[in-house]
Amino acid sequence: MQLGGWIDQAAVAVLYRYREQGCELFFIQRAKKPGDPWSGDMAFPGGRKQIEDATLQDTAIRETWEETGLDLFHHGRLQQKLPHQLTRSHRSGAPMLVTPYLFHWLGGDDLNLNHECDDALWIPLAFFNTAAERSSLTWKQGHFSLQLPCYRFGDKTVWGLTLRMLDRIRQQEALFRGSD
Repeated sequence: MQLGGWIDQAAVAVLYRYREQGCELFFIQRAKKPGDPWSGDMAFPGGRKQIEDATLQDTAIRETWEETGLDLFHHGRLQQKLPHQLTRSHRSGAPMLVTPYLFHWLGGDDLNLNHECDDALWIPLAFFNTAAERSSLTWKQGHFSLQLPCYRFGDKTVWGLTLRMLDRIRQQEALFRGSD
């Protein structure tokens, strides 16, 4: 759905939980598809606002359910809306505003990944606080290439829009303290 008729809107759910090793964040790995510029990328679950979504928060909840089977309506506790991120639509290249919502996950580990996801995993927040884990990747577009920051967790790479959101979240780690 478009904001003011000219900019696409989307929402993602940033899920966290506590385990023995501390706070963990949930990521999906997008399905690998020819022609998809973000094919195989790590991301937070989410997607474009649909006409049936009353709010962007509803979008984040619906998309998380569709992609992963995680029911935020019953097992997620909304903590807050995080700062919007401006990016571009992978469909049209037009501007898109993505709104992240932070949820404390209180449910179990069972997943039901749909065709949009190849994998999903929880990564300790502490991993992203280690400077030695920060790396770079070469992004290519035609004859143009650029070195961009990333994190590599095993064979998974977090970069781009997801990394921008993650960096904003890491700057506000108090978000995760004293929650439910």
